[in-house]
Amino acid sequence: MKSRSQEQSLSDSRELDRSYDPLTGNPPSKPNKKTVKQRFLKLLPCCRSGSSPSINQSKSSEIDEGELSTVRYRPDGIDRLVQQTNFSKKELQILYRGFKNECPSGAVNEETFKGIYSQFFPQGDSNMYAHFLFEAFDTHNNGSVSFEDFVISLSIILRGSITDKLNWAFNLYDLNKDGCITREEMTDIMHSIYDMMGKYTYPCMQDNVPKDHVDSFFQKMDKNNDGVVTIEEFLETCQKDENIMQSMHMFDNVI
Repeated sequence: MKSRSQEQSLSDSRELDRSYDPLTGNPPSKPNKKTVKQRFLKLLPCCRSGSSPSINQSKSSEIDEGELSTVRYRPDGIDRLVQQTNFSKKELQILYRGFKNECPSGAVNEETFKGIYSQFFPQGDSNMYAHFLFEAFDTHNNGSVSFEDFVISLSIILRGSITDKLNWAFNLYDLNKDGCITREEMTDIMHSIYDMMGKYTYPCMQDNVPKDHVDSFFQKMDKNNDGVVTIEEFLETCQKDENIMQSMHMFDNVI
């Protein structure tokens, strides 16, 4: 016999991926058209245990107890995620269904994340930048990205305020998470971007480009010339830069 907590977890999971209609008790009708979110999530496989079979996409709207037993992790209820993100209930349901179809174990590890990211930059080496990006998504520092980790960061990147987006970017650049960006950290970031795409641009970028970018960054950001950039300096400078502000709106209408 299932316990009350198990029944609630099952209910939350069914409601989240819309595999169960609480009003009728029946699965909802299947969508007629793949959305941008679903196509995006097709690129997001996840680490699977040897005993965990893949969930057949044609049965994505149906969940039985056997399938749920292969999922090592289930997210919080949808109402909590609606409060924590800027996505609607329907958008979260679609995102979760796509995430779960590609990630039956419910989490993405770093090596898999790197493999996914490398598909976007086949001519370069995205390994190091993907490592930095993974650490920014891994908000619990446990070596995996859960659906909550993924959707909360995605919400900030796509729907967050300017301040939220800048704070997220600062956290990405602050590699050791000590509250400031050093020249060494920004140099590592710039070299990782250069390795990922710089060598394959036309015209070809020179080897001194990463250093030039770091010098320019600190010339703009390091107001008191103490060798580090604080979050206050970062926010103040970015909010006064028209180009940066325009880039912050680049993904506003993606989802």
